[in-house]
Amino acid sequence: MMRLIGSAVAKYMIWVAAIALALTFLFLHSGLDFDYIIPKRFSRLIAMIIGGVCIAWSAIIFQTLTGNRILTPAIMGYEAVYLLFQSLLILLMGTKSLTVLGENSNFVLSIILMLSYSWSVHRWLFFDGRNNVYFLLLTGLVLTVVISTFTQFIQFRVSPGEFSVLLGYSQASFATVGAVQLLISAAAVIMVCLLGYRSFPELDVISLGREHAISLGIDYQHTVRLHFALIAILVAVSTSLLGPTAFMGVFVANMAYALARNYRHRAVLPTGCAIAVVIFILAQLAVEHIFNYRTTVGILVNLVCGVWFLILMVRTRGTV
Repeated sequence: MMRLIGSAVAKYMIWVAAIALALTFLFLHSGLDFDYIIPKRFSRLIAMIIGGVCIAWSAIIFQTLTGNRILTPAIMGYEAVYLLFQSLLILLMGTKSLTVLGENSNFVLSIILMLSYSWSVHRWLFFDGRNNVYFLLLTGLVLTVVISTFTQFIQFRVSPGEFSVLLGYSQASFATVGAVQLLISAAAVIMVCLLGYRSFPELDVISLGREHAISLGIDYQHTVRLHFALIAILVAVSTSLLGPTAFMGVFVANMAYALARNYRHRAVLPTGCAIAVVIFILAQLAVEHIFNYRTTVGILVNLVCGVWFLILMVRTRGTV
C-alpha cells in the first residue's frame, strides 16, 4: 500500500513540477508582455511539450520492444540520416539552402526522408515474415556508423561558415520553431498517441518477452512492426523540430520507471512525458537566465544525460 501511495505522489509531483516550470518559463522577466514576449515563449513551450512527448514515448516503447533499458531509437540511425541530409544541402547549395528551401520545407523534407529510410530498413529486414529485432538493431547500428562517417566526410569539405550552420543543426534548439512546424508536429504526435494508446495492453504483455507474448495470444509480429513505424514518426518529428537529442531518451525512460514504480505503459508513459518536458524547460531556463545564451539546450541535455548514462552503464554492467 505504501509503495502505491509513494508511486502516486511521485507521479503527481512531477506533473506539478512541469506546470510550475512552464508558468515560470512563460512569465519570468517577461514584463507581462502579451504582445510579443509571452506569445514567443508560448510557442517554444509548445515545442518543448511536443519534443518531450516524442522523446519519452519513442524511448519507452523502443525499450519495451527490444527488452533493453539502455537503448534508444537513435541506434537505428534516424538522427544520422537527418544530419546527413542537412550536410548534403549545405554542400550542394551552401548557406543559400536556408533561403531556397526555408525552414518549413526543410522540416517537411527531413521528416519524409527519415520516414522513407525507416520504411526501407523495415521492409528489407521484415520481408517475407522475418522479424528478428536483434538483427534490426545490429543493422541500425552499422548504418548509423556508416552514415555518420559519410556525414563527417562531407563536413570536412564545407567552409567554416557553412560548418557553423551545420553545427546549429546538430544541437537541439527551440529558437527557430515556426507555427507551421508546430501544427504539423502536433497533428503527427496526436495521431501516434491515439494509435499507440489502444495497444497499451499488448505492450504490457510484450514487456514480459517475445515467447510469453506469443503464448498469451499477442500478434507479436504485427505489434512490433506497428510500433516501430510509430517510433519512426515520433523520432522524425522530434529530430526535424528540435535536432538530435542523443542520450535523453535513456535518461527519461529509466527515470520514468523509477518514479512510476510500475511497468504498465498507462502509468510509465505519462510520467516519462512529464519528465522530458521538465528537462527541456530546465535546460531552456538555464540557457536564458544562467548562461545568457552562451550554450544550447542540446549541449546541456546531452551533458547531463550522457553522464547519467555512463553511471547507469557502470552500475548495471553484467546485468543488462
